[in-house]
Amino acid sequence: MTAPLAPDKISAAFLAACRAELDALKPGNVHRHSAGHGMQVAHFERAAEAAAGPIADPSLSVGKRILRATEASVAVTGLNTNLGIVLLCAPIAKAAGEKTSFDIGLRRRLDMILAALDEEDAADTFAAIRIANPAGLGKVEKGDILDKPERMTLIAAMHLAAERDRIANAYVTAYSDIFDFALPVFQDARMVTNDSNLAVTTLHMSLLAEFLDTHIVRKYGEATAIEVRQEARALKAQWSPVASAKSIPSLIEFDAKMKSKGLNPGTTADFVVATLFVAGLIGRKHT
Repeated sequence: MTAPLAPDKISAAFLAACRAELDALKPGNVHRHSAGHGMQVAHFERAAEAAAGPIADPSLSVGKRILRATEASVAVTGLNTNLGIVLLCAPIAKAAGEKTSFDIGLRRRLDMILAALDEEDAADTFAAIRIANPAGLGKVEKGDILDKPERMTLIAAMHLAAERDRIANAYVTAYSDIFDFALPVFQDARMVTNDSNLAVTTLHMSLLAEFLDTHIVRKYGEATAIEVRQEARALKAQWSPVASAKSIPSLIEFDAKMKSKGLNPGTTADFVVATLFVAGLIGRKHT
């Protein structure tokens, strides 16, 4: 039997992941080395603290966790600071808190949670997205959240968006980008450095070099996102196999360059937090 993690431990793991992401240098994003895009570290800290309770509330469905966490985050910041984080972390949190009659790992439990997402989850999630009002959504022919949503399950809605959005793609692939790519990258980095911040920087740059950031795609187009990915790849010597103190100046320069152009790889940051959340959960004993 797989015992669930207690809500306070899930909340603590979520907060730890959010704070670790902010502590590390992540070119293009807000972090303790540099603000950006009209936001400060404090905005993200307040949003994380507001979202931590709803994210881990065992009485709430995935959709309700997303909605309540988004409402709480926007209420304390007046900004969309963490919609993507909440979208990725809510199913993970529910999976961590699930009790099953047989012993299975977090990823398998997550797969089961995702497969069971229903129309109410979709309605709540669409409501959360409208509250956060993320930039660059545009219009789509089917399943547009800005219209009165048609009746569909959340997983069906994610299937419709999977080709254009990496968070939606995560839902339909049981978080393959995290479990098959990002988590191993982070675990490998932690084996070769004692500095957890540098390991997080390595995780960020690895994701940026591997996947087009769909937040940048939505706001500036695919060609710009490809350019960012190419620049991240060109800097590989500075962060692979792991970032170091010597590589910080080059990465700070890359950070300043992206921010001067208004380029915010927000989806990449969301995946960094979700990966750190998974790493924290699987490192804890269930009680």
